[in-house]
Amino acid sequence: MKPAVFIAVMVSISTLVSCSSNHEKVKSEIFRAEKEFERLAAEKGLAYAFSYFAADSGVINVRDRLVKGKEEIRKHYLKWETQDVSLQWTADFIDVAASGDLGYTYGRYVFTLTDSTGKVTRNEGIFHTVWKKQKDGNWRFVWD
Repeated sequence: MKPAVFIAVMVSISTLVSCSSNHEKVKSEIFRAEKEFERLAAEKGLAYAFSYFAADSGVINVRDRLVKGKEEIRKHYLKWETQDVSLQWTADFIDVAASGDLGYTYGRYVFTLTDSTGKVTRNEGIFHTVWKKQKDGNWRFVWD
């Protein structure tokens, strides 16, 4: 093999390995953001967690109605603050763009509401979140 061809092949392999390694690193960052998001929801409430993890331009889909922006998202979830609710979820799949600044997750969630009489309502479903890396390096969702 000619030295120039060998060097080109080695650079290509090195680039692929580097990209793959970075890809896994970014997926891990999004996984950690997803788990921190869930932890904050349990500890500080839905309004706090959703507004904290929303990008300024974040959007949530609520029964085919879009709630846009951090403040509107916070207001939407404030109605749950006086009730006994829990929201748990697990990302079953995470992927990221080659650019490393956009990713998405999906998986299952369980929303539980206990009313004042003790009646428990449980709602299970599938979530899909689109994450965008912000200028400060933090991951925030742009769609949930």
